[in-house]
Amino acid sequence: MTDSSRKAHFNVFIRGTGHHAASSKHPLVNPNAGLDLAHFANQARTAERGLLDSLFVADGYAGLSRGFEPFTLFSALAALTKHIGFIATVGTTYNDPYHVARQFASLDHISKGRAAWNIVTGAQSAAHNFGRDEHPDVEQRYKVGEEFVDVVKQLWDSWEEDALVYNKEKDIRLDSSKVYNINFQGEYYKVKGPLNIPRPPQGYPVLVQAGSSEGGKELAARTAEAIFTAQQTLGAAQEFYKDVKGRLGKFGRKTDQLLILPGLCPIIGDTEAEARDLEEELFTLLDTQNALRNLSRFFTVDLSEYPLDALVPIDKLRPAEEFRVGITSRRDVIIDAAIRDKFTIKQFISRSAGGHGHITHTGSVLQIADFIEKWFREGGADGFNILPPIFPTGLDAFVDKVIPELQNRGIFRTAYEGRTLRENLGLARPDNQHNKIWAANNQTIEAQEAAR
Repeated sequence: MTDSSRKAHFNVFIRGTGHHAASSKHPLVNPNAGLDLAHFANQARTAERGLLDSLFVADGYAGLSRGFEPFTLFSALAALTKHIGFIATVGTTYNDPYHVARQFASLDHISKGRAAWNIVTGAQSAAHNFGRDEHPDVEQRYKVGEEFVDVVKQLWDSWEEDALVYNKEKDIRLDSSKVYNINFQGEYYKVKGPLNIPRPPQGYPVLVQAGSSEGGKELAARTAEAIFTAQQTLGAAQEFYKDVKGRLGKFGRKTDQLLILPGLCPIIGDTEAEARDLEEELFTLLDTQNALRNLSRFFTVDLSEYPLDALVPIDKLRPAEEFRVGITSRRDVIIDAAIRDKFTIKQFISRSAGGHGHITHTGSVLQIADFIEKWFREGGADGFNILPPIFPTGLDAFVDKVIPELQNRGIFRTAYEGRTLRENLGLARPDNQHNKIWAANNQTIEAQEAAR
């Protein structure tokens, strides 16, 4: 693909009220939208009108106000849309490979090839909901996660493409010789198979990964086809982009087989002044004292003792090793941006509140388009994971104003390229690896039996 034909890709992170920490207090927002299917249906139709690639929903097994379970929500939205893809977040630590393989195969069939899996290892806060006294350490979580994904792929490959026959005259519906046991035996999982639903229409749902840690980058380079990241500056984004793309070769992959999509919270106005007014309005709705308490965790001082226009006291940072629990990479990118751009405390709060640690960019339609084009053309991104500050108006502004400008510049599609999410993302449909996998698994079983 030549540079002139390369197009940006956009996913929208759907949510109840929006991605700004004060979104639920904004007068244009319905604070109860998170449990309103019509609200999410509107987001799906708006995103599809804008020719966006997909919808993304986060998920977890602890905490409050998480909203609908992803498979339930996306199955409903699939019936209301034709083109938009669905990226469901599902963790590997507190799930079983067979269930996950079946759920994603079902969603891919229901949506006719529009499913994607955001692979996460799970949060520490979930452990107590699954009878665990402790959350596994990060190294073990990634080892388990890699094996988990391998099992799921093999289960998807346990059906050949033409295993379903549907011969009414002979009353034959299935050629059982084309459905296989996978006989997987690994360090963490033992799964016989086969899956009880045919191979997904896309072969595999698109595999997505979110995170910027060392383990996360390795998992993405080995497995993912898109990665959601959180860089706050173009320089940091370029470094990340080059790093992750540079890892693909050792796994036999090419650079166009992985899309890098940083998070972006765009605060959009017809003019810069209008956008700044919205930014200031959101800031005034924010509980700044609570925000300062949260951010002060990273420092040896209380930030509330400093004026808002003071520079962030970088010299008072706590050691990074004290924050190796949870999403540590998110903390790192916020601090990195504060150092690089010499944030005031007010800017520090705004960046942190605007998009959960993802970059917030405020400006006119043309300025937002300039920002996206610069990162896209200068090796910082293949597109963006859009986090509107408030719903529905933030998504409406992006779709109805920014997208046409990007189309005018020739860096975004004017029509969907295909029928499946893979086709729209320019990703190849994976071949069925059954024969190679079957031989490898049986060699493992024979070796284990010989060792007994």
